[in-house]
Amino acid sequence: MPRFEEWHSPLAGISRKIFPPGKSIMSMMIKLDEGAIGPAHSHPHEQLTFVISGKIAMIMNGETTVVGASEQIFVPGDVVHEVHALEDTVVVETFTPLREDLLATITEE
Repeated sequence: MPRFEEWHSPLAGISRKIFPPGKSIMSMMIKLDEGAIGPAHSHPHEQLTFVISGKIAMIMNGETTVVGASEQIFVPGDVVHEVHALEDTVVVETFTPLREDLLATITEE
């Protein structure tokens, strides 16, 4: 298992590093290769996705929003969403409350 702030690849074309969390908020950085797809999913957590570089298409409730560098999109809890990398892209995602499912993929040793 990776440690906090170590890069790992949960899906083809996608790498992420999870930062140490606070008590009720957490974030991670994600690199997406052009053409990579984060498949449709939902979770009860609120999510902010800030694009550092590149461009993504975020699909929520059948509606597509293109988000580019220095832009951010809000994903409400329990909304089905997926992401398509339109270019090589780097994003930071922030969640509240903590995504225990993601934290379970990290070891502190």
